[in-house]
Amino acid sequence: MFHFGFSYVGLIYLLMLFIPNMIWTRHQPKGYEQYAQKESKVLQGFERIGEILVSCFGLVFSDYNIRLDSLWSIWLLLSFILMLLYEVYWVRYFKSEKNMSDFYKSICGIPVAGATLPVCAFFLLGIYGSNAFLLLAVIILGIGHIGIHLQHRNQIIQKHKSWLPIRIMKWSGGIFGILLIYVSVFIIGGRNLNYFKHYEMIAQGVDEGTYVTLGGQEQYVLIRGMDSENPVMIYLHGGPSSPDTYVTYGFTDHLINDYTVVAWDQRGCGRTYFHNMRNDSENATASFEQAKTDLDELVDYARERFGKEKVIILGHSYGTILGSRYALEHPDKVSAYIGAA
Repeated sequence: MFHFGFSYVGLIYLLMLFIPNMIWTRHQPKGYEQYAQKESKVLQGFERIGEILVSCFGLVFSDYNIRLDSLWSIWLLLSFILMLLYEVYWVRYFKSEKNMSDFYKSICGIPVAGATLPVCAFFLLGIYGSNAFLLLAVIILGIGHIGIHLQHRNQIIQKHKSWLPIRIMKWSGGIFGILLIYVSVFIIGGRNLNYFKHYEMIAQGVDEGTYVTLGGQEQYVLIRGMDSENPVMIYLHGGPSSPDTYVTYGFTDHLINDYTVVAWDQRGCGRTYFHNMRNDSENATASFEQAKTDLDELVDYARERFGKEKVIILGHSYGTILGSRYALEHPDKVSAYIGAA
């Protein structure tokens, strides 16, 4: 996350956003100006600031670009579907009589679709890119942009009570949306804070996720530690197919001041599996003996990289079986073994 660089996906989204709006300036709905004059200055401020921030943050991070090997791509797909729906909204409007009612017609039950769809699309793009900056920028934009157009819609459409099940669905959707926003900002904000800690760590230590060739296969390894001179600890996950490098930082934060922790997605698991899915989709090469061979090569890699004679093995659940067997067979390479249930 937070890889500075040009985002072609961000550029495509901004073009999909701005081009219809530029065409709209010549095809505004009848009487729009009288409503625009009544817009809240506060909401206008949120809208303008949000537009600038979203445009900037949408272009300067390459994390929004397509990554076919990532399960997070589902967020990008959902986001793009919303942008396509946004284009459908504009096509429908430009073919209409172009009055205020046409401008504020919902689409697929989504109110003020011209404002809601792009805001939601960019929010999902922020989730895909794990970028708290874009998420916060989109929230600011949404408060202003959606708020303004909700005001306009309420002024032109006579309000009436909808059918009870419809009201329940709307409230449920609103609550779900708020929860999604809260959870996304909380989780991604935490990941971003952890990213900033990365710069403190790499001053004298290491903080990286990389692929190391073990047993002839590139396998994912996460290495974290505040000082490269500290003892090296290799963590073995459970399962045998329950990789947890995606949350390993949660407990290794308590270890990295004193150890360089090496976490590993074993053969057939997690990022290692997806990285080698085309060549070994059925995990035909995975076995306990192969795992011991892979671990031995990982131990040698860590010993050589950090200049250590021996390493510490920490095994969790199934990892205790692999780790204890390896420690017994290689006392010359293991200084201590720790088993965790």
